[in-house]
Amino acid sequence: MQKLYKPFRIGLIFTLLAVMMAVYILTLYRIQIVEAQSPGDGLPPVSVTRRNITTVAARGNIYDRNGILLVSGRPALNITLDWNQLASQNSPNSPARRNEIILDLIYATLDAGLSYTDTLPITMGSPFEFLADMTTTQRRRLDRYIEFHRGLDPDITASELLDWMRRHYQIDYTIGINDARLIMGVRYELEIRRIDGGIPPYVFAHDVPHDFVAMIEERHKHGVHIENTFVREYHTPYAAHLLGYVGGITEALFERFVTELGYPRDAIVGRVGAELAFEEYLRGISGSKIVTTNIYGTITDIVVDQEPVPGNHVFLSIDIELQQLAEYALRDHIETLNNHPDRSELDRITGGAVVVTDVRTGEVLASVSYPTFNLATRVEDFSDLSADPNRPLFNRATQGIYSPGSTFKMVTAFAALREGTATRWSQINCTGLYRIINSRTGEVDFTARCWILPVIGAGHGQLNVVESLAHSCNYFFFESMGRIPSYARYAGFAMGNASREFGLGMPTGIQIGERLGRVGDPDFKHEWYTERQDQSWFLADTALTAFGQGYNMFTPVQLATYTATIANDGVRNALTLLSRVRSADLSQVLYTHTPTVQHVIEETEFIRYLQAGMVGASQWGTARSMFADYNIRVASKTGTVQRTYEDVNNGLFVAYAPANNPEIAIAIVVERGGSGGAIMGIARDIFDYYFATTRRFPVIAYGDLRP
Repeated sequence: MQKLYKPFRIGLIFTLLAVMMAVYILTLYRIQIVEAQSPGDGLPPVSVTRRNITTVAARGNIYDRNGILLVSGRPALNITLDWNQLASQNSPNSPARRNEIILDLIYATLDAGLSYTDTLPITMGSPFEFLADMTTTQRRRLDRYIEFHRGLDPDITASELLDWMRRHYQIDYTIGINDARLIMGVRYELEIRRIDGGIPPYVFAHDVPHDFVAMIEERHKHGVHIENTFVREYHTPYAAHLLGYVGGITEALFERFVTELGYPRDAIVGRVGAELAFEEYLRGISGSKIVTTNIYGTITDIVVDQEPVPGNHVFLSIDIELQQLAEYALRDHIETLNNHPDRSELDRITGGAVVVTDVRTGEVLASVSYPTFNLATRVEDFSDLSADPNRPLFNRATQGIYSPGSTFKMVTAFAALREGTATRWSQINCTGLYRIINSRTGEVDFTARCWILPVIGAGHGQLNVVESLAHSCNYFFFESMGRIPSYARYAGFAMGNASREFGLGMPTGIQIGERLGRVGDPDFKHEWYTERQDQSWFLADTALTAFGQGYNMFTPVQLATYTATIANDGVRNALTLLSRVRSADLSQVLYTHTPTVQHVIEETEFIRYLQAGMVGASQWGTARSMFADYNIRVASKTGTVQRTYEDVNNGLFVAYAPANNPEIAIAIVVERGGSGGAIMGIARDIFDYYFATTRRFPVIAYGDLRP
């Protein structure tokens, strides 16, 4: 029988199979190994890039004292450029290709209606000029750039610099000058960071939408990366000066955050306000991951090295509803005064401030600076805000310093009581006109009048310390200080020392930046006028200081502290904006505010007289028209400060309530407000709201955005 399968045929079949397998294996080897490593068609060898990327931690939220959400963070995407990848030897990008990638990215961004970062201070179109309004930061960076490139003339024109940059960045002359300017802007941003290591890393575009990211990722542009981050989201248009904002580490913050605390140079930190003050609580601990990409920019592997730890949540002491009411009250009263037919355009009110504190704890319940701004649109509005002569970015509540006017008279009264030149029942006869007679010549050296003289043609008559505070009698305070032995200098020091005990010219404890103002005593005058004019402290200096028109300059938060100290029987508590701190998951309370006593005034009896005088001002004195029939007993003091003979007076008003069991203290300053009496309606609006059983402003549900 003939065999169906002969050994020869079987061997031939296996030989053919072996040859076919060898061909397949060699082909795969050539395609995957040999040709992939060959520079054929101008392609470089296969290479991978590993980048260690910081995983930004979520920043903690900011709430008001009642748990209403004010500021939160949401995930966002940034586009960054990695110059090391764009220009590496393993990159497929030639110089021309690098510029092409940048220009394509710019146009894609603009076509999508987005913005990108270009701070090169040269106009975008012909004729090219340096920006007339370049910032100091832009000027400094440009100077550093020109200095680094030694061949550049410090006086180079914008057109000459662009011509040099075209050659420097190898931008082909087939590219039009306007497109070349676009490329130069990004190349400048990348290079200036290599020149000056103190500048935060370059982010091409911030907070870009997901559909745009998807389009960029599809193009696989080598050296263009998408990075996860968080952006702050504001849930209220109020309290802008208190809340503050975040940003990259500026030169001013470099020493604190980078040198001392070891923050990475590209960290996002609080710049001002609560964001800066409570940075240690709000900031989380960033994580890291290793991202591997191939030569075409495709991510091939991600290894998480360290998970990020989110920040804690801060609860401020402010009541956002009271803050809203205070902002409305200040704005509405200012607009009413500005719209008065007797007020000229030149006399318009330029700004004001209101501070409301808890007398018992030192917590700031509201702090208003007018005009204000919207944190959510601060970046877009920055140019207009910066150019506004009324300085809406300036926090008048903590940074503005003002002469106290008659609100200072409680200090003067206290100094007189302490020095024994006034007692509770001793009286001084106000004739309306106060004169200082030179003992040597017998001539009048100084003349001042009480405010009532031009009103009724006479003085107040016989007044004691309580009555003089209620009626704000200037004469009483001139004379009470004049009776201090060796009174010229000694009286000045007596008032200066008392001022500091009440917290005037002293740190209040508030965590956001504050100016200390100045206590205008003889030491201050000596230092202020050294080598300029006579530094002596004259009798006139004492008289002017006694009724609040001297060298003293205080902030509204200091005036609020001063008022609260009187209300608190001489106990001065430090101010605070921080109520409590909770952990990231809200399960733990990490900090709770407890009152901190800064100073205690021992002469409680004298404080009682000041309180009685302030109650008298509300019941039958200078504030009676507003509070005499008010359903809550209020203690108050009006103040009027003459700025110049041509200018409208500043108006000041301080108050606390209820007078018999104080809860809140208020300080109000209105620039060109006219008088304290003209602005005390602001305080009444605040008292109306605070003590109302049913609040007029509804609570906003947790997490909802305010309109």
